[in-house]
Amino acid sequence: MGKKIGAAVVNFFIRAFIGMALIFFINQYVLPPDSSINVGLNALSFLTSGSLGIPGVGLLYGIMCYQIL
Repeated sequence: MGKKIGAAVVNFFIRAFIGMALIFFINQYVLPPDSSINVGLNALSFLTSGSLGIPGVGLLYGIMCYQIL
């Protein structure tokens, strides 16, 4: 039981770290500097990318695109 919880926590933090790095990369190098689609690096984006992974990052950018409409 302890190994399952430990593996889940490690998996969460790996996904969260990769998701935050992906958000940083997209904000810095893919989007123009004056874009309003930038996703912030905060606790909500950390939890979303940690729980959902890369699709969670896509979800955050989808929400930002939807707000523009």
